[in-house]
Amino acid sequence: MSDCPEFDYLLVVPHLRVQNANAISSPLTHGFPAMSAFIGLMWALERKAKAAGLDLDFNAVGVVAHGCEEQAASDGFVSGFHLTRNPVGKDGKTAAIAEEGRVHLDVSLVFAIGCELISDAAEQKAMADKVKSLLESMRIAGGSVVPSHQPVWRTQPYMAAFTGDYTGREKTFNQLKMRLLPGFVLTDRQDALSDEYEALRQLNSQTTRLDALLSLSRIDYAWQPEEDGADKGEWVATRASGKKRSGWLVPIPVGYGALTELQDAGSVVNARDNTTPFRFVESLFGIGEWLSPHRLQKPEQLLWYANTCADTGTYRCCNDYQPTEILESITD
Repeated sequence: MSDCPEFDYLLVVPHLRVQNANAISSPLTHGFPAMSAFIGLMWALERKAKAAGLDLDFNAVGVVAHGCEEQAASDGFVSGFHLTRNPVGKDGKTAAIAEEGRVHLDVSLVFAIGCELISDAAEQKAMADKVKSLLESMRIAGGSVVPSHQPVWRTQPYMAAFTGDYTGREKTFNQLKMRLLPGFVLTDRQDALSDEYEALRQLNSQTTRLDALLSLSRIDYAWQPEEDGADKGEWVATRASGKKRSGWLVPIPVGYGALTELQDAGSVVNARDNTTPFRFVESLFGIGEWLSPHRLQKPEQLLWYANTCADTGTYRCCNDYQPTEILESITD
């Protein structure tokens, strides 16, 4: 059963071009921004939409990556971020350079929203245009929204209704996901992490979940000889557990875990917000998988939402994707 919040419409803002987004997604990972950045964007957008007179509840967000260009250069096995030239200081000397990771993105954002029934197509279009206009004035993962290189017709926002029966919702989602091609969707694969952990435990009882995470985060190669016993064979990408590697698996930050008890608002010196309770946290890590949208079976597999449990100190980004059997034959 899905834990994703219920929604009435999916509002799609396709092909947003973002420059200089934050490529350092956590203390241990870099590349595509963390999903926490997009959930934070969703909440900020909801506040702006309500201030603009739009009665919309933003419940979840999906991100489809069409392009990702990290601003980094490789020198052999070592890569480094491209650095910016900062203005000179008051004394005329060169200012210190703080290395920061930047990435250029081409993404489509899919917002699961709840609102009253909107039967007029023109009203739906006007609402989608207003949301896109608000988005263009905001920062996305610290990056700036700039004009897209795509044709105008490909960048037009739209709303898809999910208020009908199961068959109607399925048909609507099949049409929507095909409009998001080509691209890739990040899904949560904690099941793969658990499976790898159990497999490694069979080899070494001292194995930790960190070992499983590292096993899925790298590519090991093992020599696989041919069955006839000849010297011929091939190098096969495997995992530390010996299983054959499959899927585009990546380590991702999935939220935050508490390091301290919840402190009263205003009780911590130099806190950014003195009206909200405060606690120190650290990043939580998991495994994600990049998939083409056409492999998804329902909209809940695309969407990410926040799950907060203050009692256990867990603030997590959740996604309801579950792997399914892939049909052996796919119709063109």
